Amino acid sequence: MHHLEPRTDADTSVAEWRFDQLLTAGVDPALAACLAADPRWDLHALIDLIERGCRPDLAARILMPDEAEDACDR
Repeated sequence: MHHLEPRTDADTSVAEWRFDQLLTAGVDPALAACLAADPRWDLHALIDLIERGCRPDLAARILMPDEAEDACDR
């Protein structure tokens, strides 16, 4: 069971920025929303793989945090 902390305005702003960056990199909006909302994902590494030609869903699978195995249905 995961304990969720209340989100702050700063958390929301960061998630929105991450979402925008992922959309700009060509990530599908549904996947981008999932990845942006979870700070365990290394956004820079994801975008780097995508810019090198990796499909966004594959980049997410490659970089999936161990504890996020069930996250972001792809």
